[in-house]
Amino acid sequence: MRFKERSAVTSVLSVLGLAIAMVAGPAVVKADPITVGFLYVGTKDDYGYNEAHADGAAAVKAMPNVNVVEVESVKETKDCQDAMESMINLQGATMIFATSFGYYNPHVLTVAPKYPNVRFMHAGGMWKDGTPANVGTFFAYIDEAEYLCGMTAGLTTKSNKLGYVAAKPITPVLRDINAFELGAKSVNPKATTTVIFTGDWFMPNEEANAVTTLADQGIDVVSGHIDSPKVLIQTADKRGIYSCGYHFNGSALAPKTYLTGAEWNWGPMYVKFVQDFQANAAPPHNYMGNLKDGTVKLSPYGPAVSDSTKVAVEAAKAKMMAGAFQIYSGPIKDNKGNVVVPQGKSFDDQDPALWGINYLVDGVVGSTGG
Repeated sequence: MRFKERSAVTSVLSVLGLAIAMVAGPAVVKADPITVGFLYVGTKDDYGYNEAHADGAAAVKAMPNVNVVEVESVKETKDCQDAMESMINLQGATMIFATSFGYYNPHVLTVAPKYPNVRFMHAGGMWKDGTPANVGTFFAYIDEAEYLCGMTAGLTTKSNKLGYVAAKPITPVLRDINAFELGAKSVNPKATTTVIFTGDWFMPNEEANAVTTLADQGIDVVSGHIDSPKVLIQTADKRGIYSCGYHFNGSALAPKTYLTGAEWNWGPMYVKFVQDFQANAAPPHNYMGNLKDGTVKLSPYGPAVSDSTKVAVEAAKAKMMAGAFQIYSGPIKDNKGNVVVPQGKSFDDQDPALWGINYLVDGVVGSTGG
């Protein structure tokens, strides 16, 4: 699945180091070719989480002296261990990207000690003291892109009713929902976001039903945090309502009704990690990318997005890129009326306090179940 939970402590220096390294240029690399493996929990063409990682793998394929092997639809079971060991023993992989959250514990942690000369990179930011020395972890903050999608939705809606289809009410998902609503409300105080939780990460029938339910309530823009937003985008288009995508550019699925989306851009980060490995640099510990370093980005705007909306969204984006914008800036209340960020207090996206979020902000219609 995706990044569901993580350590509360992340490394600001890691983020800065990534940005500096990207600017400084590639590291000195070994001449010998290497084989790099990628494991995906779904298919590479899901218009979602897995395709975003596969897009990153494509950037690695373009590197000199690098051979890439990929395996799709690997379950978060012992199948993951078998796939990694096959890559190592049969295909000669010396570096493996395990891109799904559930691959880490126990699978990466079980296989890594057996192969100390192989580097294992896990998408999830779960590294902690005692993790095998050949394991690195990473992810990225996508809240800012979600906020910008919310702004786009808030300025496009005619009903002032937005919808959000989500898998589970866990912290990273709640952060995305909250960012979406806070972005919408920043430009349209009347905007509300109704959330429906499906219960799991890839449930196409439930996702289609959720969009239908939201459309029946007069909601005219939907988004979501699920593995593949393909069904969400297509169902919204059939109902004649707009959508904002997630993970990957979904504009081809609904050219007229797709507004924009919050995308991952793993390629530059993956290339840098491979270069570091070739140069014998140590693996990263909870490396976290963001909008500023280009690890996340907005999808291109669709034809329904007005010029004035683009100006407003791009102005907010410029502030984010300059480090002059914080999504969680008080006063903010949750949707039960409790003050969760007091007046005069604010948190940047790396603040550990945000990894304790268990609430939905004012304006979100729905419940975390707690």
